[in-house]
Parts: sequence; C-alpha cells; structure tokens
Amino acid sequence: MSDTIKERCEAKGLRMTEQRRIIADVIEDSEDHPDVEALYLRASEKDDRISLATVYRTVKLFQEAGILDRLEFGDGRARYEDAERDHHDHLIDLTTGEVIEFLDPDIEALQEKIAEKYGYTLKGHRLELYGVRRGAR
Repeated sequence: MSDTIKERCEAKGLRMTEQRRIIADVIEDSEDHPDVEALYLRASEKDDRISLATVYRTVKLFQEAGILDRLEFGDGRARYEDAERDHHDHLIDLTTGEVIEFLDPDIEALQEKIAEKYGYTLKGHRLELYGVRRGAR
C-alpha cells in the first residue's frame, strides 16, 4: 500500500476537511479493528470538536468510496480496516473479542485448490475463524 488514506480520498475527489483528515489519520494509525465509537474516542482526543455523527458520516463515506472495509464479527459491532491492507484472515476470540490477523500459505493453497476443483478462478476471499482459548471457561 503506497498511498495514505488521505491521498486515496483526494484521488477519488472527496473533500477532505480537517476533521476528515484527523479521522483518516486515526484509522491509518490503528493496529486493531476499531468500531465507530473507538474511532470517535481516538479522534476526539486530537480534536474535541469532532462529533460522533461526523465519525459515522466519514466512515460511511470512506466505505462507499472503497477506502475502508466494513467487518462484522458477530458481536453486533461493525469494525473497520483499510481496504488496501495486505491480504490476511481473522481469528476472533469469542470470549475477549480480540481479533488476530494471520496469513497461512496452506489455507491459501487449499482455497485455490477448492476453487479449481469446482471450475473457478479465485478472485478473492475472506476467512473468519471464531473460537475460545483452550483452557478458557
């Protein structure tokens, strides 16, 4: 990924207000998969004039422009990540909500093999695994 979120927004002709720039920076700096409320808390630390409604509108705009991916892990919260991040899959801890990103060459090869078996060329996929740590109650 060579361009920043702000650069991709500008390239798509989106008007970038100062608040949108802050929200874009917060998303880009996130190492997790934040929901809108988490993005709001982080953005409002940088500019206390940013409202929750502004974050919702900005996230929707970025998603519609193909800049953000919306992820739903079954916990009732939509989470977001940069749409141009390197491919990875997710393992979701059902106890803590922790999301672990991983890439496994064996899984990637198996998915290609399955697509080929059924006469398809794989153009993309999303894999989410849900579990609890062994020994957890």
